[in-house]
Amino acid sequence: MYLVSSIRAWLLLGLVALLAACAGPQQSFVNLPKDYFTTGQGTIGVAMTAVPKPDTFFPGADCLLCLATASMVNRSLTDTVQKWPTNDLDSLKEEVAAMLRAQGQTVVVIADPVKVDDLPKRTTVEDGFSQKDFSSIKTSAKVDRLLVIDHRRLGAVRNYSAYIPTGAPRATFEANAYIVDLATHKLQWYEMVRLDRSATGTWDEPPKYPGLTNAYFATLEEAKDAIKKPFVNEAPGFPSHGLLFAAGHGSGWSAHGAPLALRPAPCVERHAGR
Repeated sequence: MYLVSSIRAWLLLGLVALLAACAGPQQSFVNLPKDYFTTGQGTIGVAMTAVPKPDTFFPGADCLLCLATASMVNRSLTDTVQKWPTNDLDSLKEEVAAMLRAQGQTVVVIADPVKVDDLPKRTTVEDGFSQKDFSSIKTSAKVDRLLVIDHRRLGAVRNYSAYIPTGAPRATFEANAYIVDLATHKLQWYEMVRLDRSATGTWDEPPKYPGLTNAYFATLEEAKDAIKKPFVNEAPGFPSHGLLFAAGHGSGWSAHGAPLALRPAPCVERHAGR
């Protein structure tokens, strides 16, 4: 019974991940212009999607039995990862808003989590523009621009080759962050944050996995710094994606200049306004 349930659960997760990663045109990075904060552009809203519950992910375990096997072998790890707290991310929206105010911007914080995936799609799809229609938020919040922090994945990832793990699990964080001009839906800034961090020393220390847990908290802090980097008062318009690892982009670097391990991905999630 447990095997059947595991197969169904991991098949569903695999299909959802594949569709999310591969459907639709891909969106390129958009740097924040260096003069962005010196030009009058109206009120900016700051919104964030709900932080997902941490979970484990096993890319490369592609068949049904592979997924079920990976699920069972890593059951203790999954139980621990699913208990990891996410409250370190709760303040991110307010921190970004404060940084924008320090740059002289008029800011409105959107209190409730934004459900980006539930927003209607725009009829016109082109690179450099949001695929999603944020007009309802423009009307309700009375803002001219919208900065969105769109959390996509959180937890631990372990690569597999069918039934066989090819490495140790790593803490992982994935989010898209962007600014949309709500008059045109043009993307004024678009960043994909994809961070992985290995445990320092031995990772396989059940039941609490302290090494991997510490890597998780370090990843959260690094991710927050990466998202906030373009809005630092002394360096507006900083091209943060030059320092970040993006899955499928070749060699990547952390915000501290250390290379981050590559992980295979069938395609890279780059959906405009997602």
